[in-house]
Amino acid sequence: MALTLFAFDTPNARKITVALEEMGLSYAVQVVDITRDEQFAPDFLKISPNNKIPALVDTDGPDGQTQTVFESGAILIYLAEKTRQFLPAQGAARVAVLEWLMFQMGGFGPAPGQVHHFVALKDEADQRYGLQRFMAETLRLYGVMDRRLAEQPFFAGDLSIADFAILGWVWRHPRHQVDLAKFPHVQRWYQSMMARSAVQRGFAVALRRD
Repeated sequence: MALTLFAFDTPNARKITVALEEMGLSYAVQVVDITRDEQFAPDFLKISPNNKIPALVDTDGPDGQTQTVFESGAILIYLAEKTRQFLPAQGAARVAVLEWLMFQMGGFGPAPGQVHHFVALKDEADQRYGLQRFMAETLRLYGVMDRRLAEQPFFAGDLSIADFAILGWVWRHPRHQVDLAKFPHVQRWYQSMMARSAVQRGFAVALRRD
């Protein structure tokens, strides 16, 4: 198997399983259980220098050499360029995909991720400020997305890796306590994405051990 995905059941990993399925690629999965600190194992550090999942190993990389890739955005770009799918080769269409991919990487991921953290705290005093701050930013970002999707069926016009990236985090909207009905264009996009057979296969991939 040329491609091996190292992952756990998180939004950032689901971006990649969805992309792999949409691209029609064969791949193996190696679960890295972050609840047991397996991401800090020395062998995994060689693949992912930041001790984060997901990471990818491609034994059929450029020039036939083995290529390792860490960071979910980099993996999406790598796979898109490898398959020549979901990322235009040049021009304004490529810029749009990269803009919305970076929107997710830099904002719509870090902000709701902090909401997940503060929601889980049991002490209300510890929870209050952080939850207020990051929930406000998360809702602002949903507003940005809703305005964009009022004009486009997908974030960059056509279906792209930007949609796969953002989908991984919208999938967790119940956990960051967002009612998609308040963002009807995001809701329409989310429902259409989740109805895709390849997306369903991507979310069905087992990323936890029994």
